[in-house]
Amino acid sequence: MAGDRKAALVRITGRVQGVCFRVWTRDEAERLGLVGWVRNESDGSVTALIAGPDAAVATMLGRFWKGPPGASVADVASEDASTVEAPAGFRITR
Repeated sequence: MAGDRKAALVRITGRVQGVCFRVWTRDEAERLGLVGWVRNESDGSVTALIAGPDAAVATMLGRFWKGPPGASVADVASEDASTVEAPAGFRITR
């Protein structure tokens, strides 16, 4: 990935587990052409690595604030990440 591509490591907090947040994230990421992964954390948050075109990453970061029906997002914290860490496709991990 080069040029207009970027990656972000994102931590989403609030009511984000038990509401299909990981499935929703995968579906939204795939619609946007992003690659990466998403997982639940033991503290109740969700962490995701998203990578792809700048505009798609920015769109996904905005969508994280709403989440799926039933979610109540308190915070979305992101930091730049290496695109090398992104897998092919998008997967839900444990």
